[in-house]
Amino acid sequence: MRHVFRTVIILLLLLTPFTASAFTVVIDAGHGGKDYGAIGHNLKLREKDLNLDISLRLASRIRTAYPDVKVVLTRSTDIFIPLQERANIVNRNKADLFICVHTNSAETRTAYGAEVYILGTEKMEKNLDVAMRENAVIKLESDYQTTYQGFDPNSIDSYIIFELMQNNYMDNSLRFASMVQQRFVGDNNRTNRGVRQAGFLVLLKSACPSVLVEMGFISNKEEEKYLGSDKGKREITDAIFNAFADYYQPEPKKENTQPAQPITTSPESGQPAAVPVGQPKAQEQPKADNQPQPSEQSHPSEQPQAATKDKSRFTVQLFASRSILKKNAPEFKGMTNCFYIRRGEWYKYMHGAFATEEEAKKACRELDSLFKGCFVAPLPDDIVNF
Repeated sequence: MRHVFRTVIILLLLLTPFTASAFTVVIDAGHGGKDYGAIGHNLKLREKDLNLDISLRLASRIRTAYPDVKVVLTRSTDIFIPLQERANIVNRNKADLFICVHTNSAETRTAYGAEVYILGTEKMEKNLDVAMRENAVIKLESDYQTTYQGFDPNSIDSYIIFELMQNNYMDNSLRFASMVQQRFVGDNNRTNRGVRQAGFLVLLKSACPSVLVEMGFISNKEEEKYLGSDKGKREITDAIFNAFADYYQPEPKKENTQPAQPITTSPESGQPAAVPVGQPKAQEQPKADNQPQPSEQSHPSEQPQAATKDKSRFTVQLFASRSILKKNAPEFKGMTNCFYIRRGEWYKYMHGAFATEEEAKKACRELDSLFKGCFVAPLPDDIVNF
């Protein structure tokens, strides 16, 4: 009888198609239920409602564009969910990406702009107030000290846990966070507050690349109006979705199948222009019959190409290396459209092409949080695009 049972099991296994698990993204609408989050000063908008609205829009966009992607919402209605349970949802679904949607607030009503957080300890003291505010929700849970092993969201000493943790998902978290921030700045002309690190419990407990998006400041009168408008919600959803499209790379199904194209929303006229973080890639020129071929000693990608813009005179040098890097190398921290020049044994990696030195300096300030020590340099004639 045991032999027959074993035979049946083997036959079932042979007849059952083996399929790769789907890419899973978990979208977390921050706050909810009895936890209102931040509340606007002018229109009295509630953060929990804005977070849910954007999360539902984003989930719908991803499901429509990528039917093969499994999209999970931690909440789809106005209910309270403990931070630990949000992380449990991520881990139970073996998520490949976790996106927390939040709305920022500050005591000063002049603060404005978008920023994206990843879990980390670098410059954590500077962002401690944001982490404390978001982590304070655990006090609404019963017996939270037992659940979170004595963690006190208002005690600086409790955050020593983040100094001891090892985050295996840092590179991909930073890569996706950079993509979201690039979309906010480049597509929507949002004020760039950068990609930052802070100690968020919900990110710490989640075993996958994770980001926490602060869409804007509900405490700012103008941004509250933008966040509550249909145009603002559409642009914010577009930015996060387009970043997901940049990050997610499904297996090609057919040679003639075109990938889903990111959708951009034209910026509102009259808004202050922000320096775009990304520059369009130069169009590849067809090779002429008499074009010299690369020598055997040189790498094909090391051959010089023309600059992307004829009138550009300045660029931002990010860093230098003695080795040639691939365009998706972790050293680029998710930045795209980079290029390099070779000077002796050094490869100098750069980003952006600007007509004036002032434009380049502004872009350099935007990039300094990611590339400490980056600087403005003349745009060389012999740049090499990836």
